[in-house]
Amino acid sequence: MTGSEQEREGFAAFMLRMRARGLVSKELFAAMEATPRGDFVPPEWRSLAWSERMLPIACGESIEGCDLQAQVIEALELSAGHRVLEVGVGSGFTAAVIARLAGRVLTLDRYKTLCAQAQSRWEHLGLSNAVARQADGLEGAAADGPFDRIVVWAAFDELPRRFVDQLATGGIMIAPIGPGEEVQTMVKLTKVGSRFERVDLASVRLQPLTKGVAEAI
Repeated sequence: MTGSEQEREGFAAFMLRMRARGLVSKELFAAMEATPRGDFVPPEWRSLAWSERMLPIACGESIEGCDLQAQVIEALELSAGHRVLEVGVGSGFTAAVIARLAGRVLTLDRYKTLCAQAQSRWEHLGLSNAVARQADGLEGAAADGPFDRIVVWAAFDELPRRFVDQLATGGIMIAPIGPGEEVQTMVKLTKVGSRFERVDLASVRLQPLTKGVAEAI
């Protein structure tokens, strides 16, 4: 079986898993299918690109399984005019999908290598509304806000209250909350006034959000 055939089979299996969980967004599936996931993982992991597994990428980081990514992007309730902040560029795959569904996405990462690789992949796909920036994700990007949506792929110890001011009224933030070395809860936070309304989405195990940026890579 060729690599492209493996990817097509993998995507079909992913679609079946999502439908079994009640996730049926045609727009999301179209955006994910249009984004060649195999190009966002190392060649040796390409056959598992559409699996539920977390896969290793550059800088000692990982890409989340596509099932979790789809669930989170669906819960963001994106529309064409939304300004989105993502913390944790990873391979750039989720930002590429979000860019097809929203107006603009700014994604932050502590590793300049990951930012450069992601930007190159987006340019190859003709996506001009995604921007990667090396920055301290704990601080967010207040000067670029407010954002309609914020998504974070690393865990906070507690509710990220400093992000309230970076979110537009009625905006949605999704992030894992819990101890760095234990199971965390991926939560959906909707801004109502100066507080968040919380809905729990899934149990996850993601890296804690690390302060600062990497100097060497």
